[in-house]
Amino acid sequence: MAQHEEKYCPRCKTVFECKVGSILLCQCSEVKLNSEERDFINEQFDDCLCANCMKELKAEYHNQKFQNKLKRILGIFYNNPNKK
Repeated sequence: MAQHEEKYCPRCKTVFECKVGSILLCQCSEVKLNSEERDFINEQFDDCLCANCMKELKAEYHNQKFQNKLKRILGIFYNNPNKK
């Protein structure tokens, strides 16, 4: 029989049921992450997160990626030594 564990999300402290024994039924399986998104989350947390935090961190990853791209683009204008 599959083991289910009650866990606390390390980010928001919400209680959720981890279904590692039935991973396709686990709340985390509703959040689709690519390898870059997973790496971003794994750099910050070592344990399972609730689905809501996973969604928020996925959005945060894409926001940071967008902001970095914008800074690179705008940096051309702000860091141009010939501009007076």
